[in-house]
Amino acid sequence: MTTRLGEKLRELRKQRGLTLEKLSDMAGLSKSYLWELENRESQRPSAEKLTALADVLGVATQYFFEEDVRAPEERHLDDAFFRGYKNLEPDAKEQLRKILETFKKGS
Repeated sequence: MTTRLGEKLRELRKQRGLTLEKLSDMAGLSKSYLWELENRESQRPSAEKLTALADVLGVATQYFFEEDVRAPEERHLDDAFFRGYKNLEPDAKEQLRKILETFKKGS
């Protein structure tokens, strides 16, 4: 029996066109562990493992805990974007801010 976490994880993985093997490589987890997460009810991943999966899949970690099984809403994408932004080098942040300014001027 799968859990909501397993359903969400499988759905996101497939939406991103990732195999279990590719996702496991990207998140630094074993393929068998990911299979267990997707297919077994008893798995309780650590916050560190969920964060690694959320980062790779482009969602906020909290997405896995919400009751809704649908694809992530816009705010989850925004959260993931800002999490990625925080990890950028200062020069890259400045470039991104300049790009955003050009969008503001165009509207």
